Order: sequence, then structure tokens, then C-alpha cells
Amino acid sequence: MSRFKPVGVETLPTKSTLVTGRPPSCYGQLRERSRFEWRIGDTGDPAQLLEDFLESNGLTVRDIGGIGGAHTERCGASVFVSAAAGARMIGAPAGRPSPAPRVPDVVAVAYAHGESAAPPREGHGRWRLGPWRDSWTPADHAAAVERARAAIGRGDVYQVNVVGHASAPYTGDPLPALRTLAEQPGARYAGVLSGRGWAIGCASPETLVEVRGGRIVTRPIKGTRPATVAGRRELLASAKERAEHIMIVDLERNDLARLAETGTVRVDDLYALRRWCDLWQAESVVSAVPAPGIGLADLLRAVCPGGSVTGAPKLSALREIAAMEPVGRGASMGALGWVGPDHLDLGLTIRTAAAADSRVHLWAGGGITWSSDAAAEVAEAAAKAAPLRRALAHPAPS
Repeated sequence: MSRFKPVGVETLPTKSTLVTGRPPSCYGQLRERSRFEWRIGDTGDPAQLLEDFLESNGLTVRDIGGIGGAHTERCGASVFVSAAAGARMIGAPAGRPSPAPRVPDVVAVAYAHGESAAPPREGHGRWRLGPWRDSWTPADHAAAVERARAAIGRGDVYQVNVVGHASAPYTGDPLPALRTLAEQPGARYAGVLSGRGWAIGCASPETLVEVRGGRIVTRPIKGTRPATVAGRRELLASAKERAEHIMIVDLERNDLARLAETGTVRVDDLYALRRWCDLWQAESVVSAVPAPGIGLADLLRAVCPGGSVTGAPKLSALREIAAMEPVGRGASMGALGWVGPDHLDLGLTIRTAAAADSRVHLWAGGGITWSSDAAAEVAEAAAKAAPLRRALAHPAPS
């Protein structure tokens, strides 16, 4: 399980503040060695450029079967890949422009062992969050659900994920608020990554892809209910949620089969209920043994963007998403985690916020099937966003 860990208190215009998945022995002993950033509109293949950058910093990623070597002075790297970059990697539409364009679409921060000095904090003033503004109304969101159902009715897709966005103005230092967001209970991938003029806060419970002990693992989440006794019973009994979940498990099995030795793909756990904040969510575990010579670029092209936030078939779902969502997915629905000499672990950036240009941004949505109810889907998205809005409105003292 990955967790972001502090490596120093820094302000928004500086460098990464928290590092995911670093070995416990490295606490307080990481310094940034080099950084790579790429944005939609830049040239080159982002998957290959990222692989090349990490290899040049001493990490074995051209053959992920070799991950698990000795601890090195370079330790590892924080990695972020946006949903738009993931779509670009597989030749799919990247969708509308991001509402937070200052945030890069690919980031890698390579670390070496050494004393990490905390730069002095700048005076940002007291944190104040203004009113939220949604990019679409509940009626617009419901209409998008019906549009997705129509695409399913035509046979264009079996399922498609519909995501909404909201933003709010702020003053002051956003990092304490993003750290409070990252402390939500149930988050496997919890912390903050920042650069000059931007920051991402993540409280994701979902594994996009992990490589450890000679296996590739993904843990798709699909299916949500309130974390009550009745909610648990309803989620276990819901034929709609279970069917939606199984479709994504099959998609993930297909994604891993593109990378795996023949016959090694398996479902290790199916439709297990996990708790995140005040919600129950259904999770499965799919794994495989990587074939020889599979590199990080191959891995990203197979699993990005994550199937649980696209739909199936993935390329068709991405075309529907690009046509219906009012703004880009920005920092959400992508990947964020750690690549080290002994493991690779990337979480899916659901339950994620971004701060840039004096606005903070949130995204939330859900998977649509033929049996989806538009009003229920709008309510589910609001339920997923609510704990994050509360955390941002009332951050813990820094």
C-alpha cells in the first residue's frame, strides 16, 4: 500500500511536498535530483519520454520484470500522468482543455538520498475558500447521463463514465488545505505533489497499477453506496452495480492480457466492499505476470486512462467522454504514485483536487450503464465530492 509521506514544508511556487511510496528508511532523506514535465501540446510520446527520463535517473523501467533490484542512491521518483496524457498515449481524444492548464499533464520528480532542506515558507495569508461554481447544472449532468445511455442503446459502448467538475476561488496557501484533503480515511494514495504555481492533492482509494514481487496488479473500484448497514446491504444486492463492476473487471483483464505471459491473468478478489470516508465501494483485484521485455511505456499504454473511469470498450468510451463533458479532466482520473528500484505503484487520481491560478478544482462522477438512473448518478457524484469540499473548506492548522 502506498502513502504519500512528507519530505519538507514548502510553498506553492516551489517543488513537490509529499512523496508517495518511498521506503520508510528514506523519511527526511530525499532531495530532488531532477524533474520532467510535459503538457498536451508539447511534442513527443509522453509514455516514451517518461520511460526515458526515469531510465536516465537510474530506475529500471525498460523491463518492468526487472523491478525489484537493490536499493540505490537515487531511491525513486514521484510520477503523475493526467487522463488527457493517458488518452494521448493510446491515440484517443484527449477531451476538452483542462480548467487548470498550469498543471502539467505528465510530471516525474526523481530523488536521491540526502538531507532534504525545508525552504522558508512565504506569507500567503489566511486560507479563504470562495463559493463553488459547477461547470454544469444538475440538469446538464442528468442530460449527459441520458446521452451516455443513448450511446449504450445504439451499441456504441457497454458503459461510459461521466465526470463533472467544480471550482472555487481561494486566497492564501492551498497546501494545508490539500494536505487535509489527503488525510481522508480509506485513501491508499494520500498526499500532495506540487510545482511552480500548481499543486495536486489526492485522497484516492484506488490502485491503477502496481508492479511488485513479479506481478502486475490493478484494483478497480466500481459501485458506491452510503457507509451504512443499509447501504452495504444494498450494494451487495444491486444487480446493476455488480454488472457494471464485472464489465470493468473484464476490461482490466483484457488490459493486463496485453502485457502478460499467456495464462497468468487472474482475478484474485471479486466485488469486495471497502470503505472510503462515508461511502462503501466495491473493489476487485486483477493480476498477471508480465511478459519479458515489457517496459513502463507499454504498461502505461495498456492501463491508461484507467478503465474504471472510462468505460468499455475504452476507445469508444473516450470518444463519448470527449464529446459530452464540458471541461477537461485535468488532474483527475489519471495516475499518481511512485516508481522505485523495488516496486512501481500508481493510484488512480479519483478524490483529487488541483490548485492553480487562485482557483481550486474538483472532479467527480460515475459509471453509466443502460439501467442507470440519471438523478441517482447526479446524487452519487455529489456524495463523492462532499468530503473533499468539507476538507478544503476547513483545513487543519498548518
